Amino acid sequence: MPVGDSMTIGSAGEHTWRYRMWQHLRATHGGPFKIVGPRETLYDKATDSPDSYEYADPEFPRAHLAGWGEGWLHMAPLIRGCVREQRADVLLVSLGLIDLGFYTNAVQTAANVRLFVEEARAANPRLRMVLLPVIPNVRARDDAPFAAEVCAFNELLAKTAADLDEPRSPILLATPPASYDIDFDTYDGTHPNASGEHKIAEGFAEAMHQAWDLGEPYRAASV
Repeated sequence: MPVGDSMTIGSAGEHTWRYRMWQHLRATHGGPFKIVGPRETLYDKATDSPDSYEYADPEFPRAHLAGWGEGWLHMAPLIRGCVREQRADVLLVSLGLIDLGFYTNAVQTAANVRLFVEEARAANPRLRMVLLPVIPNVRARDDAPFAAEVCAFNELLAKTAADLDEPRSPILLATPPASYDIDFDTYDGTHPNASGEHKIAEGFAEAMHQAWDLGEPYRAASV
């Protein structure tokens, strides 16, 4: 189940990294899998609401738990019910930028990560999770205090993932590709364009391949 903010839900007309991940898994997983989640829509900038089904390729499983302007703060109270209802056994989580930008500092955001993990495991004690650190955006480049919060949170996220990792419910910390560049991989300094979608999917895919031998190394040209 993909879990995230505006970078995950995507907006009308986009493929989304969720699509790139589905294509990758379909080509390399070697077994059945299902994308799950309680939501299906994209965010529509024209209506300022998540009510669009205008995917660049609508013929893929669109399920997710993502929202424009939503972060760890918002997902922690929802995740137990969603994991239970959707029968999710793997979460791909990309959250934190919106928290740090509008709601909570690094320490508070890390506390919400712990709550999220606790709630998710309450629904499925054998749940596996892959957490993507916050990818600094244009604000982090131009606002030094915000950049410091992003850096502090990513350090806390790594520590939290290590602290909470356990054999029956492993937690992986994904690594965004070093080549990710907000000038070339986003359309506005924050939200991914096509190359950015591939690189976010690659971060998740490489973590799962290396740690769990799930799928194969990510090849953007094939997805």
